[in-house]
Amino acid sequence: MKTLNKEILKTAAKNLFFEMSEEQYEMLLKEFEFILKQMEFIGSLPQVDELEPMTFPYESKNAHLTHLREDIPLTPLSRDEVLKNAQDVSNGQIKLPKVVG
Repeated sequence: MKTLNKEILKTAAKNLFFEMSEEQYEMLLKEFEFILKQMEFIGSLPQVDELEPMTFPYESKNAHLTHLREDIPLTPLSRDEVLKNAQDVSNGQIKLPKVVG
């Protein structure tokens, strides 16, 4: 596994257009080190690979039930129906503001 260091965090922040102070990098590095130690501890538990993953953190009397409706395919909306509420349409598509520089 690659060792996590401040330079890796700075590269990731730069790629994600984040600006962080040196103190924030130090705090983030400490938090990642703590998380990695926790993951290492959990991985060292005997028979951890044999346990069923937890999907909900609290007991629920309806945990065995699915709370989603049945997925029944319906006739899709026409393009005109979909676009009628859009604020800005161009060439049959919804036009959005640019989000990446």
